[in-house]
Amino acid sequence: MAKAAGDGVTRGRSRGTGDNGGAVRRSLSTHWYAWAMVAPVVAVLGVIIGYPLVRGVYLSFTDANERNVARSIGVNEIPATYEFVGLDNYVDAVTGSQFLATLGWTVLWTVSCVAVTFGLGLALANVLNRRIAGRSLYRMLLILPWAVPGFVSVFAWRFLYDERRGMLNQILSGVGMDGIPWLNDPTWAKFSVIAVNVWLGIPFMMVALLGGLQSIPGELYEAAEMDGASAWQRFRHITMPGLRSVSTTVILLSTIWTFNMFPVIFLLTRGGPGEATQILVTQAYKFSFEISPRDFAQSSTWGVLILVLLMVFAAFYRRVLRKQGEVW
Repeated sequence: MAKAAGDGVTRGRSRGTGDNGGAVRRSLSTHWYAWAMVAPVVAVLGVIIGYPLVRGVYLSFTDANERNVARSIGVNEIPATYEFVGLDNYVDAVTGSQFLATLGWTVLWTVSCVAVTFGLGLALANVLNRRIAGRSLYRMLLILPWAVPGFVSVFAWRFLYDERRGMLNQILSGVGMDGIPWLNDPTWAKFSVIAVNVWLGIPFMMVALLGGLQSIPGELYEAAEMDGASAWQRFRHITMPGLRSVSTTVILLSTIWTFNMFPVIFLLTRGGPGEATQILVTQAYKFSFEISPRDFAQSSTWGVLILVLLMVFAAFYRRVLRKQGEVW
């Protein structure tokens, strides 16, 4: 009898496996057109993203640099001589003061930018959600920073921050105040890059939150007002819960974008003065393209660590949301 039961379990498992294979085959036969349309995109992504990612992970376990990688000098082909070093690069990075200091500023930069951007975006979205004169004009003007290419905006801000000829210091001089070394003082440089990134990020945050506000039924506010709820109570118990799904998404996206916001830091300060505004992604770029000899292994190591940190954050963020009843 036990043997029969065992045979039944074995047959059940084989049937389950066969069902899974059959389901895949049925899906391919039924939705072959969709699979055919998706296949080129998957192939392109695999080449553009997959290969560099795998290559970067591999190089992070070696001592590859400008002097020992394969290269061509005229007609001579010099083979690669770098060696596998295991986890040495990761140990050096994680235990070194440079990585920890850069990570600390990167986290502060990310939290500050996301918090200020979300707060200002929410305030502007609430204003534009009301019936005010010239609302369409205000929306267009507030979205303008989003329409201008990022590098153009950063160069414009660099001109405004110029210590001698910048408009900001000219305004200060006009009211009898001393000019501020916006990009030459570590503290002011950090404030400056945060301000520029917030200015660039507000339009996206505002538009996303405005869409969330417009999806909240107006009857809820009318009922709350009839019950005597104050403006703060309506905001706390209707607006914020109604924006929860939108807010969680835009905060996650903004965090990932800001954590890897290369153009603002690189074009505005190049990580200076000194290393004051250097974030992880600009430091990884520096290893590969600015120092001599260029350290490809160290750059790859920092890139992999950035990816791991963002994946851990996304997993933790998702877990917190699921505990709060949000599905994401």
